[in-house]
Amino acid sequence: MDIQQMNQNDQIKSVVETFIQKFWKENQELYRRKIVHEINDHQLAKLSTIEIPAKGRSVETVMNEMIEDIYKYRYYANHPRYLGFVPGPASLLSWLGDIMTSAYNLHAGSWINCPAASCIEQKLIHWFCNLTGYGEESGGTFVSGGSIANMTALIAARDKILSEDQLSLGVAYVSDQTHSSVTKGLRMIGIPNSRIRQIPTDSSFRMDPSQLELAIQSDYSNGLIPFVVIASAGTTNTGSIDPLEAISAICQTYHLWMHVDGAYGASILLTKQYKHLLKGIEYSDSISWDAHKWLFQTYGCSMILIKNKKNLLNSFSTHPEYLNDLEIENDSMNTWDMGIELTRPARGLKLWLTMQVLGCNVLSTAIEHGFQLAQWAEEELKKEKDVEIISPAQLAIVTFRYAPCNITEKQKDQLNQNISKKMLENGYAGIFTTELNGKKVLRICSIHPDTTKSDIIHIVSLLNHYCKDLCEEI
Repeated sequence: MDIQQMNQNDQIKSVVETFIQKFWKENQELYRRKIVHEINDHQLAKLSTIEIPAKGRSVETVMNEMIEDIYKYRYYANHPRYLGFVPGPASLLSWLGDIMTSAYNLHAGSWINCPAASCIEQKLIHWFCNLTGYGEESGGTFVSGGSIANMTALIAARDKILSEDQLSLGVAYVSDQTHSSVTKGLRMIGIPNSRIRQIPTDSSFRMDPSQLELAIQSDYSNGLIPFVVIASAGTTNTGSIDPLEAISAICQTYHLWMHVDGAYGASILLTKQYKHLLKGIEYSDSISWDAHKWLFQTYGCSMILIKNKKNLLNSFSTHPEYLNDLEIENDSMNTWDMGIELTRPARGLKLWLTMQVLGCNVLSTAIEHGFQLAQWAEEELKKEKDVEIISPAQLAIVTFRYAPCNITEKQKDQLNQNISKKMLENGYAGIFTTELNGKKVLRICSIHPDTTKSDIIHIVSLLNHYCKDLCEEI
């Protein structure tokens, strides 16, 4: 084997410099771009014909192909006017941290492999635990995303509350707004749909505690074993926060594990103005928290925080003979004993870099800006007589629909779907639909710190314009 061909150090150095220049130029021009670059059938056909070569090609040629033929075709989820789903407005500092961590290619599963990185990650985890209100026994680890964070917590809850012979009796409780990753995770850990109770929500799309308690009592009376309640700190649809204090009181009464899915909304704990909205989160047993959402990190950077880290160790700590040399005798812990992954990157270092450079105050202001953007959007929408606000601005989300009185409900649903389609075809902003109370509605999620009030005003103006044009066709 030609080792020089394997490394190609000089070529790669030159290509890296070229890539950074191209990426930087694209990022500087992002605001002027459309929010989506659609791929056509011709381009897909072109990609599908590329085979793995027996003899390699130049790294510069392949890099340019990837930039022009692969990376270019996407939704620009980091665009200031991309307001769909929960966007990914990643800071360039996080991008830098990602590049640095990937370059050094740390194996962050064990303390001995990279003690400094492990120290920093645990420092961050404890900082976020303290912010949550957890005590000295708390802990956690960084994972790839909210799905894995939620499932990690659910495994810990299952193993804490249920014995192996009780697994077939365990019951979990979600709301009709709980993220789909939770029910997926429950099924993966052995809790079938027949033992996942979907609790109704109130008019504000928050879990109804009275209905929760009735469901728990009913399951106990039928010989089942309730073991976990999953509350939401910022639902994906509406940004609603479940009544955390009331739910925690029920969990304490019936000795259930309380998990909070804070993947989106937990970040408001960094703010001065809005952190009170999560009062009661300190009573939970575990929290999932996505830094790649409202802490402006590149994918994937999520955390699982747990009130008592012994519960994670109980579920995930293993000691095979081939890892004996990496066991540690001090109070430090190997992160592979805290979660599902054995081999894992040091996901927390880019967050550390971001927070060290920016400081908490800048992040707090950026998060609070998201609230303001949604409030501006609601104010503009209320000026249009045909707009119905479905859920008011909260946690940077507002849902609404155009509902002219002279058309049917089915036509209203189609109208709002078509308004979203028109906006995406225009490419100025990303506005998508969801369904609430059986209605097709439009949704704005505005967490990008570079989005402006004028952006919001123009987006609503365009939506109004599309509504009028489409209504003339009905």
